[in-house]
Amino acid sequence: MNQRFRTWWQPRRGLAIAEACVIGLVAALSAVFLKVGSGWLGTWRVHTTHLFPAWLVLPVIGLVLGFLAGWMVDRLAPEAAGSGIPQVKASLANVPVNLSWRVAGVKLLSAIIAIGSGMTLGRQGPTVQVGAGLAAGMSRWVPTSPDHRRQMIAAGAGAGLAAAFNAPIAGVLFIVEELLQDLSGLTLGTAIIASFIGGVISRLLGGGSLDLNLQLTQSSSQFSIPEIPFFVLLGILAGLLGALFNSGLIFSIKFYRKLHISLPLRVALAGFISGVVVAMLPPSFRDNTGLRESLITGGAHPTVAAIAFTAQFILTLIAFGSGAPGGLFAPSLIMGSCLGHIIGVTELYLTGVGSPTTYALAGMGGFFSAVSKVPITAIVIVFEMTTDFNLVLPLMIVSVAAYLVADKVVPGSLYEKLLELKGIALTKQVPMEGALTKLTAKDVMQERVETLDAEMSLEEAMQSFARSHHRGFPVVEDSKLVGIVTQSDLLKIRESANHALRDRNLADIFLKEIMTPVPMTVTPTHTLGNVLYLLDRYQISRLPVVNGRKLIGIITRADIIRAEADHLNCGNGTPKLQPEPSYIVYQTRSPSTGSGRLLVPVANPETAGILLLMAAAIARDRHYEIDCVQVMLIPRHSSPSETQVRTAKSRRLLRQAEVLAKKWKIPLHTQIRVTHDVAQAILETINEQHIDLILMGWKGNTSTPGRIFGSVVDNIIRQATCEVVLVKLGTTPQSPVPSPLFNRWLVPMAGGPNSPLAIKLLPALITLGNNPQIRLTQVFNPSELKPDMSISEQAIRQLMRRRKLSSSVVALPVQADSVAEGVINLVKTEGYDVVVLGASREGLLQQAIQGNIPEAIASGVDSTVILVRGAIHK
Repeated sequence: MNQRFRTWWQPRRGLAIAEACVIGLVAALSAVFLKVGSGWLGTWRVHTTHLFPAWLVLPVIGLVLGFLAGWMVDRLAPEAAGSGIPQVKASLANVPVNLSWRVAGVKLLSAIIAIGSGMTLGRQGPTVQVGAGLAAGMSRWVPTSPDHRRQMIAAGAGAGLAAAFNAPIAGVLFIVEELLQDLSGLTLGTAIIASFIGGVISRLLGGGSLDLNLQLTQSSSQFSIPEIPFFVLLGILAGLLGALFNSGLIFSIKFYRKLHISLPLRVALAGFISGVVVAMLPPSFRDNTGLRESLITGGAHPTVAAIAFTAQFILTLIAFGSGAPGGLFAPSLIMGSCLGHIIGVTELYLTGVGSPTTYALAGMGGFFSAVSKVPITAIVIVFEMTTDFNLVLPLMIVSVAAYLVADKVVPGSLYEKLLELKGIALTKQVPMEGALTKLTAKDVMQERVETLDAEMSLEEAMQSFARSHHRGFPVVEDSKLVGIVTQSDLLKIRESANHALRDRNLADIFLKEIMTPVPMTVTPTHTLGNVLYLLDRYQISRLPVVNGRKLIGIITRADIIRAEADHLNCGNGTPKLQPEPSYIVYQTRSPSTGSGRLLVPVANPETAGILLLMAAAIARDRHYEIDCVQVMLIPRHSSPSETQVRTAKSRRLLRQAEVLAKKWKIPLHTQIRVTHDVAQAILETINEQHIDLILMGWKGNTSTPGRIFGSVVDNIIRQATCEVVLVKLGTTPQSPVPSPLFNRWLVPMAGGPNSPLAIKLLPALITLGNNPQIRLTQVFNPSELKPDMSISEQAIRQLMRRRKLSSSVVALPVQADSVAEGVINLVKTEGYDVVVLGASREGLLQQAIQGNIPEAIASGVDSTVILVRGAIHK
């Protein structure tokens, strides 16, 4: 019995057809209700202006009804804000966006109120979301597959559009062209059925016959071959103005966000402004339907058309940017008819032939195509509304020209840009067979590359190879790629016949003498096919990616294999929810006079003073400016740009930094950021302010499973491209002058590219102590009879050569079974105040085999521990 029941409920074709019929019927009823409701409310609004002064009535109605519509959306269904089409598009792309009966109901009622209040928005976009929401709610009754549910949601959206325009074919094409982009038999079948039923029922209940001719024209349209240049001109103008309109919509949304007011107040403000503007315009502008018919039939003066276009353009930006529940289709059609009417009248005046009606209708399709980027749908919608075959060729010319121009000026879908503003990115899936031809080096390259400096000695380079799994490193000089060095190059030194080079001390041979100069490189635009050809042609395993001479990444065979595997697993087809960027609520700036920038995130008042003192010492030594950032966390459901926060305590902490910077005469910039993720906010600061070094505190251990230093620090180590300095302050009670804590310094030396960085920091940091003493040490296994101290001795030469130090510096070995054990015992027995460790990103984060050495040392001693990781060139 249960088996038969489950079989019966499977998403069979008959069940899909039945669902499509019901969806089409319900979507049509909703569309009619929306049309009648908004029409009645709009008629009441216009009638009220005959009883009371328009300058008083229209702004008040816009304010009150706008607030009511915004309140309904904000309190009952936030997903109902805006057009609704971006939400449907996201849901069909498997993004977790809520579509339900509740959303559909709130959208329906709030759209009636918003459109009836006089805001220049359309009912077609809301009808699409209402149809999709009703279909989504209905699909929950039937336990079908996710693909089947997506098909039903798409059918509901198409039925909603078909019912709104009385254009069933356009409803189907809109699904294929914009929403689902699926041509499978079941998808087309359900879309056609739902759209046909939606269009027919809507037409029946709308008081007309089954004929789709809306009789908007009083005279037949005309078209002749000599008019083609004027239609092309109309298409170009529609494309340019449509692109400007789309950019204006994005700007309007961002502007409203900067106001930091709630959705109800935003919509109320938009309604009030719309009412004020419309009250100043002629009475004919208060009825959008009558205005459109007047323009199409040629009864309006070109001046009236120009005023109507300008008013519709501005008022739509004001209304849509507020988040009011309403669409863009109707305003696009009105603006298109205005533009077409102007061109048509101009052409008639110049040549004496042509019909302004034809231009007005063609302009409707052109502007609609430029805004929505759906030229085929635009052509069919206007054709279905008029059923005039003479319009087909002008519509095609204008719509295609407008689409091409608009997409060239402002590429991409408007709906996807609206989703990106909400942190939703829809990534298009690249066909598996086209991965090598469509993906580029920029798509799969490793952006963070460990490099070696051209002035590095051969001895240091060999130590870097010994401690890394890489078989080759790019060689840079002043951030410019000058060569590449591999393990093979090092082996050639031993086998070289050049005795003069082979017999020299390794510490006196520099990489620039043995590297391969002018290496083979690729640009970010090279396809994977081209990259793979070069790898095979020259039998190499990696290729640097350069932009000019600047190294921006590296690509290996493994990266290409991984990209192919991702396509086999459909990895590129999954949309990603991107976190909303952090928001700066407070900042101060100083003159930029330094040669670099040092970032200090401050959070704990007990440790902020010591960290700022260390940052000041480094900044003064390197002639850097200091950026001090305080990060404030808010809940995930709140927007960083809209959440109100109290910054009094944070500003007091930043003033402590300002006092210190003024005393040391160091330029200081401060800011407070509101965010969902501390690491993300810090990384955004690093990128925006071009930070060269970040100095941040660390408690010395973490209780987070799978983390080494903690979530925030781990992400900074992995992703920050600048130098990273982590400080675990000692447990001794701190004082404003921390001299007792910075006298005896221990620097374990193990070679590698980051050991010199630790040495480079010492001259600045030891100024914090009184008569500081420095010990460089290497940990050896007890079985080694004669330890090799060449690394430490070379470090001492480097230290003394770069800085004239008055401090005593010694190099002594220590024997222990492990590095952590040797360092911890040395600190405890000889009482060192500070331990400085230099390590690579991999060295800091790789603990699976040898254990987490930095954490073991930090948690095992009471002294201050400083960890240094070098910059990663991009």
